[in-house]
Amino acid sequence: MTAAENVCYTLINVPMDSEPPSEISLKNDLEKGDVKSKTEALKKVIIMILNGEKLPGLLMTIIRFVLPLQDHTIKKLLLVFWEIVPKTTPDGRLLHEMILVCDAYRKDLQHPNEFIRGSTLRFLCKLKEAELLEPLMPAIRACLEHRHSYVRRNAVLAIYTIYRNFEHLIPDAPELIHDFLVNEKDASCKRNAFMMLIHADQDRALDYLSTCIDQVQTFGDILQLVIVELIYKVCHANPSERARFIRCIYNLLQSSSPAVKYEAAGTLVTLSSAPTAIKAAAQCYIDLIIKESDNNVKLIVLDRLIELKEHPAHERVLQDLVMDILRVLSTPDLEVRKKTLQLALDLVSSRNVEELVIVLKKEVIKTNNVSEHEDTDKYRQLLVRTLHSCSVRFPDMAANVIPVLMEFLSDNNEAAAADVLEFVREAIQRFDNLRMLIVEKMLEVFHAIKSVKIYRGALWILGEYCSTKEDIQSVMTEIRRSLGEIPIVESEIKKEAGELKPEEEITVGPVQKLVTEMGTYATQSALSSSRPTKKEEDRPPLRGFLLDGDFFVAASLATTLTKIALRYVALVQEKKKQNSFVAEAMLLMATILHLGKSSLPKKPITDDDVDRISLCLKVLSECSPLMNDIFNKECRQSLSHMLSAKLEEEKLSQKKESEKRNVTVQPDDPISFMQLTAKNEMNCKEDQFQLSLLAAMGNTQRKEAADPLASKLNKVTQLTGFSDPVYAEAYVHVNQYDIVLDVLVVNQTSDTLQNCTLELATLGDLKLVEKPSPLTLAPHDFANIKANVKVASTENGIIFGNIVYDVSGAASDRNCVVLSDIHIDIMDYIQPATCTDAEFRQMWAEFEWENKVTVNTNMIDLNDYLQHILKSTNMKCLTPEKALSGYCGFMAANLYARSIFGEDALANVSIEKPIHQGPDAAVTGHIRIRAKSQVMIPLFESISGQNKGRRNLGLSYFYM
Repeated sequence: MTAAENVCYTLINVPMDSEPPSEISLKNDLEKGDVKSKTEALKKVIIMILNGEKLPGLLMTIIRFVLPLQDHTIKKLLLVFWEIVPKTTPDGRLLHEMILVCDAYRKDLQHPNEFIRGSTLRFLCKLKEAELLEPLMPAIRACLEHRHSYVRRNAVLAIYTIYRNFEHLIPDAPELIHDFLVNEKDASCKRNAFMMLIHADQDRALDYLSTCIDQVQTFGDILQLVIVELIYKVCHANPSERARFIRCIYNLLQSSSPAVKYEAAGTLVTLSSAPTAIKAAAQCYIDLIIKESDNNVKLIVLDRLIELKEHPAHERVLQDLVMDILRVLSTPDLEVRKKTLQLALDLVSSRNVEELVIVLKKEVIKTNNVSEHEDTDKYRQLLVRTLHSCSVRFPDMAANVIPVLMEFLSDNNEAAAADVLEFVREAIQRFDNLRMLIVEKMLEVFHAIKSVKIYRGALWILGEYCSTKEDIQSVMTEIRRSLGEIPIVESEIKKEAGELKPEEEITVGPVQKLVTEMGTYATQSALSSSRPTKKEEDRPPLRGFLLDGDFFVAASLATTLTKIALRYVALVQEKKKQNSFVAEAMLLMATILHLGKSSLPKKPITDDDVDRISLCLKVLSECSPLMNDIFNKECRQSLSHMLSAKLEEEKLSQKKESEKRNVTVQPDDPISFMQLTAKNEMNCKEDQFQLSLLAAMGNTQRKEAADPLASKLNKVTQLTGFSDPVYAEAYVHVNQYDIVLDVLVVNQTSDTLQNCTLELATLGDLKLVEKPSPLTLAPHDFANIKANVKVASTENGIIFGNIVYDVSGAASDRNCVVLSDIHIDIMDYIQPATCTDAEFRQMWAEFEWENKVTVNTNMIDLNDYLQHILKSTNMKCLTPEKALSGYCGFMAANLYARSIFGEDALANVSIEKPIHQGPDAAVTGHIRIRAKSQVMIPLFESISGQNKGRRNLGLSYFYM
């Protein structure tokens, strides 16, 4: 173990700019100064010793003039001093002065003040010299009977560390601590004693637990946590002990401490696969989520529930707890709600889907009554999508869900209304028996729709699925109602002309008094009149959209009118009624065209919309069978094909997920029977406590890839040259938001290097946590220095610096070796993510920063190039595989990734293979990338070929 990896007990802040004092001045302060001067002098001595100075002449001075002082600050500093000062001669023998120090330790262990006793006992845990500890053993034993718990619990720690390092000094320690544990009442002392028995003599710990196993619930939470750990380790090593302790774990699920309940539930799941055990643990997790106020805790426990669900046998048990899981929806945090709804959706079955839908419907109605908030809209959207998924999986539920959701088509939140519309479109296509109900509800809410996008979708659905004469007439009535008086241009001109004439206003409006009570004449200013605003408010919705210049809805309306007119002609035999209906539809289209060409709308009609409306007019004037088939049959078939492809894709992804979860057993795999398994084989299973500790320390054991380039050596960066006096190289370890630099420093000279300091600085959104401590390097010696860096975003990060040192005995200034820069790889922070098409389009429209990359590569296959881009950038392709299958010489795909800091990155790949250049022609095209800000530039630079994959990707880029 290197010096940098040793356990650190005390952190000392060292001022780097102060000049080191001389040994003579320190000696004078320690001998003749007051308490304050001695305190400052002692601090300086400690700092100098930490920097590599020996200062042997001060040892006796401190023993004579500082050690007898009773000041608490001095005593605390002395403990640090005795910890770091060399206690042996070069040949390894104990210094004679240490006898005096040992006597001072013994007096402090018998001191009447409990703070001095306790802090001295804590200090003894750090001593590695058995000769110093041996005379102190009787005093340490006596501290176990001290009246104050602070002294007793530190005495237990001291005995434990001495027994672990020098067992011969106190061979009866386990028996001593066991007796102490039986009679002890303080929770912290019992916890320390029990922890020692777990590691020193597990059998005694189990004997003690057996005597008080029924009283475990009455213990303090810190002791309960240690008991859970002991039971897990015992049952992990010896599975036959499970029956002995599993009842204790069940009891600890009822503990008042959330931490104990969480650990007990996790232990219970690992020890038993019985349905009752899984149900009890899951119920405990759910209670924790509901009762804990911290959202981070809720998310952590939810993840444990999701892990339980991944096990096929446990999933059946959790299905009975779906209603309990839905209680978590009372939490206002959106992320918690999102995970809860996804978990409930994964667990829902035909037995409980009806109850689930009832709860979700209540939640949807609640969002209407809550004051408008950004998260309320997003939560409503989540509920709509969950109900959508329930209805697709369980068609019987659609009839109950649709009436509630249809009301949200008139919602102000366009995203939620769009989700409802998508659901309605799928439901009306798949469920023939619900078409009448959906059309009826759609007609009820049609006039209240506020969003033009939703209006277009509603028009399409009504035009496609109104099949009876009455429904067609109702649609036409609603369209006329929404369009207002026609012709639009003439009626709008009349209204404007009417507002300009006060006389007409008086006749139309209520009678107004033009003469006041005082006999003066009253005048009305056109500027203060609120009538125009009122008329804008009263304007029918479709008319309002058209006057605002949104004529795309007019093109949709023309298609709808054409469909229902052609269907009406097929249903009604009377020629007069046919002509009347068709003429009315054509009149509406003509008046919209007239409006678009006039100066009344805020924006004129586009040529595309004119062409679409003109085409519909021509179709209605000719009424050919071919056009009838295209409008009334092939449109619906296209929707059917799209929904089928979407459903097939979802089933394929679900199948892949289930294949990942299912453990496949090969025919020739050996079967392991727990009863026949040897104890040493049981130890090969992973210890969950050890794994969680490693994960917290960032030392998670990952399976190294077969490729040697993916090993640790790939992340070693050479910082100095081989001919430099100090050679340095760094291993860069990334653990979520932390970067740990493990720097190897080698003294390549024949001199002793003193105060060898690694000075680092950062560029970008990186922050150095602490400055590495100075070292003293012997000739040709080496050492490891660790530095921690915090990362706040995916902005390009560079770490640079130098190594400074003094040569022992040289009179020259400090020497400096400049280090090479360390570039932080952004790929460690980018993760593939998924989102819906609507969310992708919305983010694409919102994100301001864009980067355009021109493809210039020697690769000749479009699909191979796309896969190479995905591998190089860690992005996920959102375009379905079916859309990318086949070969046409052109490919377009959407890519999406998300950083661990929540930053989104979008990309659109548009590539082609010039066929006219032959089969070996290289891929050409562009990649457009968008993000919220320029913090994602490093990702785009990786696409642009400025990292290792440069020659393969062959891209050049420029900023837009």
